[in-house]
Amino acid sequence: MILSLPLAVMAAATFNTSRFPTVTPWLGFTVDWFAALFRDAQLWRALWTSLVVAAGVVAVAVPIGVAAALLLWRLHGRARTLLYAVMVSPLLTPGVIIGISTLVFWDRWLDVRGGIFLTVMAQSSFIAAYAMLLVSARLQRFDPALEEAALDLGASHVQAFRRITLPYLRPAVLSAAFLAFLQSFENYNTTIFVRGLDTTLTVYIASKVRTGLTPAINALSLILIGLTILGAVGYEIARRRKA
Repeated sequence: MILSLPLAVMAAATFNTSRFPTVTPWLGFTVDWFAALFRDAQLWRALWTSLVVAAGVVAVAVPIGVAAALLLWRLHGRARTLLYAVMVSPLLTPGVIIGISTLVFWDRWLDVRGGIFLTVMAQSSFIAAYAMLLVSARLQRFDPALEEAALDLGASHVQAFRRITLPYLRPAVLSAAFLAFLQSFENYNTTIFVRGLDTTLTVYIASKVRTGLTPAINALSLILIGLTILGAVGYEIARRRKA
């Protein structure tokens, strides 16, 4: 319960007439900050950029993570240890280093400047590891005899993967996609170096902190929290109905 207290304070500050996001002193109740939010064109452009980048990261990082998990599952010995170390190493690297190294590599060797594409590539380089870990955990409980039985019955390797392995991995793949989306959406350390002229939501909020943050940001946060809660409730209702 105490972990939700900062969110409650943040939500309450949305309805305070104070120009700054605070609940003390309480100057009066208002909903004008929601109107200010919808008038902020720069914020909505930044939000759209973040959504586009997050969708691109999901499209790139999740397939790479699934492929790495499957390869890791089939390898043994030192090759498996080496692949695991290579895939996990970006998680241990500071985001600042990933952002700078991505920018230098793509700019000097491929003449690609900063922008949405480079932001997707930089974020995917470490978010793919999260997808790999989730799928690998799911594969630990998979029985290889199911694939072997499908092959013995005349199925091709592609058919066995599509009808046996992939349906089993679907929960982990969906979880990896959701996690990748959230990791990309909130990323700042890597994005700030590779965004070019494009501004994501986290970069926009950071710039507003320096120039003057208003409770309009709290209003956006409150909307996002509400959508998250509605999505979780909807998922739980659908799951219980299916059960």
